Amino acid sequence: MHASQPLRVPVGADAGRWSTFHGEKTLVVAARTVTSTVRVLECLPALLRGDARVTVVFAHDPTSAFGDGVLELLHDAGCRVIPWAQVRHAEPDLILTASENVDVPEGHCPVLVLPHGIGFQKQVPDSRGPRDRLSGVVPDSLLESGRAWLAISHPSQAEQLLSSHPKAAGRTLLVGDPCYDELLVSAGRADTYRRALGVPSGHRLVVLSSTWGRTSLIGQDPELAARTLAALPYDEFRVAAIVHPNVWSGHGSWQIRTLLAPALEAGLMLIPHIHAWRPALVAADVVVGDHGSVTLYGAALGKPVLLGAFGSEAVDGTAAAALGRTAPRLNAGGDVREQIMSALAEQAPDRFAAIAEGAFDRPGQALARLRTALYHLLDLTEPRPAPPSALYLDEPEATGAEVTAWTVISTVSPGAGPDIVTVRRRPAAVAPYGDAGGGVNRNAHGDEEEDETVGRFRHLACDEREQDRRLVESASVLLRGAPAPSSTAALRWIENALARLPGCRLAAATLSDGGCLVGLRDGRIVEASMTGPPAAPGPTAAVVYSLLRAAAPLDGVLVTLRIGARDEDVALRLRAPSAGRGAG
Repeated sequence: MHASQPLRVPVGADAGRWSTFHGEKTLVVAARTVTSTVRVLECLPALLRGDARVTVVFAHDPTSAFGDGVLELLHDAGCRVIPWAQVRHAEPDLILTASENVDVPEGHCPVLVLPHGIGFQKQVPDSRGPRDRLSGVVPDSLLESGRAWLAISHPSQAEQLLSSHPKAAGRTLLVGDPCYDELLVSAGRADTYRRALGVPSGHRLVVLSSTWGRTSLIGQDPELAARTLAALPYDEFRVAAIVHPNVWSGHGSWQIRTLLAPALEAGLMLIPHIHAWRPALVAADVVVGDHGSVTLYGAALGKPVLLGAFGSEAVDGTAAAALGRTAPRLNAGGDVREQIMSALAEQAPDRFAAIAEGAFDRPGQALARLRTALYHLLDLTEPRPAPPSALYLDEPEATGAEVTAWTVISTVSPGAGPDIVTVRRRPAAVAPYGDAGGGVNRNAHGDEEEDETVGRFRHLACDEREQDRRLVESASVLLRGAPAPSSTAALRWIENALARLPGCRLAAATLSDGGCLVGLRDGRIVEASMTGPPAAPGPTAAVVYSLLRAAAPLDGVLVTLRIGARDEDVALRLRAPSAGRGAG
């Protein structure tokens, strides 16, 4: 043992002199990848809560290609960490891991391997050689030693192992899936999690779920997030992405964020990959995924599922393969919005019930069964009381950038009562990826060109906080970022905005005490008030813009704004032009 790596409390022959807690047994958690380490961290506290008889030490195995971030994760969790080379000196009574690839040191203690996904459902590259192997299965040598125990979530997995790895016979422990139990318990809090993520009321949340590797969703189609955001109206949907920890570990957050930059600028919620994916999945209204476990968890929760990719490495006879045969495929080159709307309309909560039944045994009992197995292997009596049932998941933190530029398509339709102005906005950052248009077509006079349909218009609207100067200078509508403290302040801002941006047709500002002022280039000021909760100036400005383009009255009129799933009344009236402003 090198002097540079001393054995400190609670490990080592002399540790008893310095320890505060004197445990009867030592449990070593083998931490090799972020994915496997998180799985242990999510369930171990509930298994050992209140029991001073067990001393827990985390050993870092640095040999994985996806090991980046493990030490940071352990340190953030407050874990006592030792180098992997010192495991044998810790004299463990049990090694616990969710990684089948740890190089277990010689000894006699049992090794309990938890799954870090759902069963043994795909072939993955073998770190010990050039071929692929079945994910989740430890080397035959460890099975032959009689030390390894594989926790499984369903009896069919034992049958699968018996067929593909005969040496695993008698080495499985049926415990269920603690992660699935937590998702089930928290399913009724979907609305709470949506609010925590910042999804506005009445909006649908589309979750893109990607495993790792070239056949994954993000590996096959890294532009799907941008195209999805381009296809979905901003006032009806939000989009989040759950990306497998191996992608974060293998490529780094900088690469991921650079790759997804257009989507992130358009408001994509990139879910933190450690714990937050679980409440985000519960919050989903629809899941677009692949052959990874997160997609399967979503299906088991009764979510509508569309498969945007599905790798050939999915193993026949598994729940994942069954999902691949059952779930509809997303035609990424087709109408993404229409396919998502169809999935929402057609999904029955029990559509994937048979698949869930084939993946999870006795839901709700996993923690109790796993604790019984753990204490049996530690050769300790199981404490009382029983472990708590799965707890509600923590609320996630809001993520995603605020959108500050939109391409807007509006339609003016005369009605029996008030005229109806239908407004659909999409983030301008992803306009090149969809049918919303990458910019604004202008005629010889600099005005926007109408669509072929009479009464249908397209324009670019920008918040003053937009950082892309090109977009701001091309905008037909400029929006004040924060409510103006007074009408005077709003009028001053409108005048300055129109003077600064000669290509802008109108500028709009909401007032802190309610209402909105919209200034036109000809000097007219429109006062607008709208029913419903206080709103940003964008929708109101779109109404005024549309009526202006349709040569409709702006004074003393009541129109219906149809945006997303709601209708609001908008009352307009003209006030006297500001002194000194001409019609230029």
